[in-house]
Amino acid sequence: MDRLLIIGSTGLVGSKIASLAAKRGFDPHNTQHSRKSASSGYAELDITDREATLTLVGKVQPRAIINTAAVTNVDYCESHREEAQGVNVEGVKNLAEAARENRSRLIQVSTDYVFDGKVGHYEEADTPNPIQYYGKTKLEAEKIVSNLPSFAIARPSVIFGWTPVYQAGESGSSKPMNFAMFVLDRLKRHENVKAIRDQYASPTFVDNLAEALLGLAKTREIGIFHTAGRSCLSRYEFAIKLAEAFGYPKGQIEPVYASEFKQVAQRPRNSCLRVEKTEKLLGMSLLPAAEGIKEMKRQESVQANS
Repeated sequence: MDRLLIIGSTGLVGSKIASLAAKRGFDPHNTQHSRKSASSGYAELDITDREATLTLVGKVQPRAIINTAAVTNVDYCESHREEAQGVNVEGVKNLAEAARENRSRLIQVSTDYVFDGKVGHYEEADTPNPIQYYGKTKLEAEKIVSNLPSFAIARPSVIFGWTPVYQAGESGSSKPMNFAMFVLDRLKRHENVKAIRDQYASPTFVDNLAEALLGLAKTREIGIFHTAGRSCLSRYEFAIKLAEAFGYPKGQIEPVYASEFKQVAQRPRNSCLRVEKTEKLLGMSLLPAAEGIKEMKRQESVQANS
């Protein structure tokens, strides 16, 4: 089995990769840092610590590394630039050095926010132009990783999925709930949800993303790969789909324009991604939002009945 090092195994994406890896022919080695796992066997790793990163990668000797660790709260990045730079850029630099030393393939999870959103429906060859600090750090990380002999850069968009347990009271650098769970939590409590109607993205179902990342770890192809969902939706349209699927009144979803919504960092108007290149390479379908939501609903039912 291929030895796989998963950076950030306790996050939304990392935990899904960890749960699937063995079934996909990998020997997974998990790391944790800000979020702790209740299970044993997770190595503690802060990727901003160069020596610790080099030591752990040297000890594990993975054929591939998947890096899901990042400061992902876009507004937080705007006001905590040093921390965002430390994790999103310097941490990736340390991983890239370790990957080079150990001849490991590095899979870096990036974002649709490397684009300015003026055009939309971006392909991998389109020129990035981030308009907020988060996107700038992720683009800088892409440039670092692209100098390695074996790498893949994965760009998802608005990652969502069923997470029955979330840790409240986390630092503001990452949000305790993905957007779908946030919407469902509000709807369940009979509260209204304000959702932006004039910013578009490609909601990415986390289970589907995990499969794609494991596929990129298996292949030897290098380059940038869009790993987003097949839909192009506003947050309002996405929230409506969630309400419909889970049986909540659509009237609880209130459409607002971005100009009415207080956001510290600028967002792209349309950062939807084209995914044909990735689907062709990996021989898999990247799901539209409705399909991901249907699977979320199934997972919720399984949990409720267990």
